[in-house]
Amino acid sequence: MNTVITIGRQFGSGGREIGEKVAEYFGIKCYDNELLSRAAKESGFCEEMLENHDERPTNSFLYNLVMDTYSFGYNASHFVDMPISHKVFLAQFDAIKKIAKEEPCIIVGRCADYALSDMKNCVHVFIYGNEECKTKRIMQKYNLDAVKAKDMCIKKDKQRQSYYNYYSSKKWGRADSYDLCINSSVLGVDGTVKLLVQYIEDFEAKNS
Repeated sequence: MNTVITIGRQFGSGGREIGEKVAEYFGIKCYDNELLSRAAKESGFCEEMLENHDERPTNSFLYNLVMDTYSFGYNASHFVDMPISHKVFLAQFDAIKKIAKEEPCIIVGRCADYALSDMKNCVHVFIYGNEECKTKRIMQKYNLDAVKAKDMCIKKDKQRQSYYNYYSSKKWGRADSYDLCINSSVLGVDGTVKLLVQYIEDFEAKNS
């Protein structure tokens, strides 16, 4: 096994749980919040600051500056002037690249598919779900009523979409941004895990 799997996900679709179960099956690590610890350690930022800016869109439009910074190496003066949200993105971006080079693993969210777009041994997946299933899942997980759970799903997805569309050159949740898109509401978490495992095994067999 030498494949790196990235998972983009709608809130409430079970993407993280699916990632953890696939990782368990293959005996590899699944990075979600652990990525923040790694990025904090390597960048010198405190973890709390990374959490505050995690997958949140930025308000200022310094997209080209960010592109220049990680395309051509850090420019000290640019980096100092850069908003915290951009520095956090770069810290995560670097951590994702390092982790992917070290070991086969699963990385959840945080534009990982975009960060690793030049790596050939990657499978990029997007997990989505039906509104009713996602709402039920969030109601149970956070002990919310249906209205609050649905509202939370909408807000979180808008946040993730803005972040992804801002920092990457692709569109969040659109099929042509990924290798595989799965509706987890159809097969459930375990069925989706089974499907994903089969896809990864076939990918490895084809590329071995």
